[in-house]
Amino acid sequence: MGWRELTIDLLLLLLLVSHLGAVSFPEDNIPLDVVDRHYARQYPVFRGRPSGNESQHRLDFQLMTKIHDTLFIAGRDQVYLVSLRESYRNEIIPYRKLTWRSGQADRETCAMKGKHRDECHNFIKVLVPRNDDLVFICGTNGFNPMCRYYRLDNLEFDGEEISGLARCPFDAKQTNVALFADGKLYSATVADFLASDAVIYRSMGDGSALRTIKYDSKWLKEPHFLHAVDYGDFVYFFFREIAAEHNNLGKAVYSRVARICKNDMGGSQRVLEKHWTSFVKARLNCSVPGESFFYFDVLQAITDIIDINGVPSVVGVFTTQLNSIPGSAVCAFSMVDIENAFHGQEKLPKPRPGCCAGHGSAESYKTSIEFPDETLQFIKSHPLMDASVPSIGDEPWFTKTRVRYRLTALAVDNTAGPQKNYTVVFIGSEAGIVLKVLAKTSPLSLNDSILLEEIDVFNQAKCLSSNEDDRQILSFHLDKDTHTLYVAFSSCVVRIPLSRCERHSSCQKSCIASRDPYCGWMAHGACETGYEQDVEYGNTAHLGDCHGELINTCPFSETLVRRKQTLFYYFVI
Repeated sequence: MGWRELTIDLLLLLLLVSHLGAVSFPEDNIPLDVVDRHYARQYPVFRGRPSGNESQHRLDFQLMTKIHDTLFIAGRDQVYLVSLRESYRNEIIPYRKLTWRSGQADRETCAMKGKHRDECHNFIKVLVPRNDDLVFICGTNGFNPMCRYYRLDNLEFDGEEISGLARCPFDAKQTNVALFADGKLYSATVADFLASDAVIYRSMGDGSALRTIKYDSKWLKEPHFLHAVDYGDFVYFFFREIAAEHNNLGKAVYSRVARICKNDMGGSQRVLEKHWTSFVKARLNCSVPGESFFYFDVLQAITDIIDINGVPSVVGVFTTQLNSIPGSAVCAFSMVDIENAFHGQEKLPKPRPGCCAGHGSAESYKTSIEFPDETLQFIKSHPLMDASVPSIGDEPWFTKTRVRYRLTALAVDNTAGPQKNYTVVFIGSEAGIVLKVLAKTSPLSLNDSILLEEIDVFNQAKCLSSNEDDRQILSFHLDKDTHTLYVAFSSCVVRIPLSRCERHSSCQKSCIASRDPYCGWMAHGACETGYEQDVEYGNTAHLGDCHGELINTCPFSETLVRRKQTLFYYFVI
């Protein structure tokens, strides 16, 4: 260990000791199994197909979206369609490809504005289904964002081009989210070339377009949009931004959840006309409790709403501030707690700001246009809720603080195991490593989450990358039906199975000790009875040691079923 690493560890130790209180700071878990890059070389890699004269075409990944049984992989100038029903193949082979390049005039204008030619492509940033027949796709189009409808069955262009302004960012590096709810497009992005106008916007469908107030730091301040969900009467947006309420602390970044009413019609001609009347936001609190809390403030990724112990919830991965000691945590938030945070304090104008017209204290108002000026003025000046949203159990599911890389992506399987009663979290990092965690979701056992595997997924040779930044995992797609995880980097997509049971195929003790809910030991090779796996404790005291090499050296096949082999891949049957 060098002096720099030792200094970092000592500083971190002092920092953590200062935060010790009623709850001790969790230790970093040691992985039960480490899968190195040599073993991971066997997994399929997709980096886009050569196009025109580009013999070394980079994928320049932007997003992955599942529609029906197809995974849409969007990048620079291309959208690839991969059948999820054919993930048994040793390669990731798209069955269809959409090519949409920027026009010559757009590329020339982009270059005239001072952008490098590599930035003047059409990076696909929006890909959302409109209905069963159409998909809505937007691209940066050489810093002149445009949108189109394509038919889902054959990817033929349908209709006319639509301006991407406020629906798609100008720059591929800028973040954005979009979804259709009740026939309208809800988008969050930046609406100008200089990225100074951040906006949450509703357009298309019936009714007038609505947006957040322009250039108002109380509403949005340099936001980094990450996800949006349609839930009940609201659309929720998850993002991080500069905390305007703490300007005296410099540029501190906080994580937020904001919501707007789907039936919002904007304000009166006097106040908030053509702007949201229901926009409110709250801080997401992912922290380790103690006499003084240790915060993981920076949201990196968050899931759709999933069921956690019977409660609709979202799970996110958070990191420490960029200029602090690297640290990461996974926290879950119930939708009930999010709703409670938006109830706010009692001394408020009536109807309560943030309510939907026709509901609650605004039940007597048919539309938001009828709201009194007092309510509209208050929400215009006070969009931030006083209370933050606590994480489930008031502490993280998992923390990682003794490494120099941060965690950046996650996917959650909340129905793992033969009885579908375990939760497994896959967490991606800046270093191309995937952590597989058995999450203990009960508030009484959150600190007991188990790091099952540490998998070095990035394949530098196949991804044709010499840049360290290319190692950062940008997103996941977890497909339970095919037992696979798609791992996206900027230059490639790698597909790995959810488990590596074959590494324990010759040893019952190793299998049980893995505590992996995807793997189980079958007595006498029978698949009907005798399934054995001690996920809770991994007790192997009654088992003898194994002799010889544990790792199966046979080529790995994701559809391999060896009924004569004692270890059984129960998920294939």
